[in-house]
Amino acid sequence: MDPITNPYSPGAGTRPPELAGRDAICRSVAICIERLKLSRPAKSIMLIGLRGVGKTVLLDQMRNDAENTGAHTIRIEAPEDKSLPAILAPQIRLALLRLSRLDAAKEQAIRALRALAGFASKLKVKFNDIEVGLDYDVEPGLADNGELEGDLTALFEQVGIAAQKAKTVLVIFIDELQYISEPQLAALISALHRCAQSQLPVTVVGAGLPQLIGRMGDAKSYAERLFDFTEIGPLSKDDAKAAIVNPATHEGVQILNTAIDLILDKTKCYPYFLQEWGKHAWDVATQSPITLDDVEKASSEAIASLDESFFRMRFDRLTPSEKKYMRAMAELGAGPHRSGDIAEQLGRRVQSFGPIRSSLINKGMIWSPTHGDTAFTVPMFDEFMKRIMPGDTWRD
Repeated sequence: MDPITNPYSPGAGTRPPELAGRDAICRSVAICIERLKLSRPAKSIMLIGLRGVGKTVLLDQMRNDAENTGAHTIRIEAPEDKSLPAILAPQIRLALLRLSRLDAAKEQAIRALRALAGFASKLKVKFNDIEVGLDYDVEPGLADNGELEGDLTALFEQVGIAAQKAKTVLVIFIDELQYISEPQLAALISALHRCAQSQLPVTVVGAGLPQLIGRMGDAKSYAERLFDFTEIGPLSKDDAKAAIVNPATHEGVQILNTAIDLILDKTKCYPYFLQEWGKHAWDVATQSPITLDDVEKASSEAIASLDESFFRMRFDRLTPSEKKYMRAMAELGAGPHRSGDIAEQLGRRVQSFGPIRSSLINKGMIWSPTHGDTAFTVPMFDEFMKRIMPGDTWRD
């Protein structure tokens, strides 16, 4: 069939043609925003899930929905090598400049821009990666103490007042939050807590890997009362079927039930993998309907594509010792696994793997569902590890 009209769209954060099974989550964010507009309390929302479940896609959809209701938004991604102030400051500046064009909020938005100037100038010494244009002079004593938690709280208060004057909400969308260090997470939580106490319309919709829940709890003990942690997992079978069938039907193409069942089995209903299998099944098929034989042929191509991109880019970030540790995990299966069982595969004491395990957690490759357990953050990574490190030579 024509690859030009192929409706499936595997890609990093690429919106699928059918955003199936996520209506309730989008609705919860919409309710949060509308409550804040009415100065009613609402918790910030954290989307928690493994790689490939569509957290980034959801953030972007929620942002579009929020802007369509008149909310002001900013969207940032937390890389491993930049501080929270560095990624926040430029986007907050842009939001304040937009607010300053509204007569009702102009004066307060300018004051918030002065707070931002103080925030950036003082913290630039501590976080030397802060680069932001400053539109107004510093107001002495306003968010310029040089202490992140207090200064970020003061900045958020001024931003919140400006949004309140404009009768809107500032929604901060943050992806990959697990990469923010604990002290910086604590500052973010504290600033949001102050906004909630003052009924200011500022909220965060964040996304991160499963370890984010524990890290936020360690950062501030009251985090669980300030956020709704929403687990994003694989789709139900009905929703996964809709994600595959509806885009094809829209193009006038049928998919046999046996073919659909095989796609669901191969992908375990993870949204990213559904798109990958859908794309390759479409390209392999010569005509409608797409058959079981088409999907069987497409599966090898889908796996090869995942190995060369989705899986390989993560594998290449690992040190030889980290690769060996994850291969030992894969030997035991999908997991989670007891840390002692992984160490036994490698013939060493479990304590000797503490630094490797911590490094893998920091890189977002594994997480600990419960004390002493270890699991992959990437679905089906155990199968990939066995393909890329076959046999037993990895034990040497």
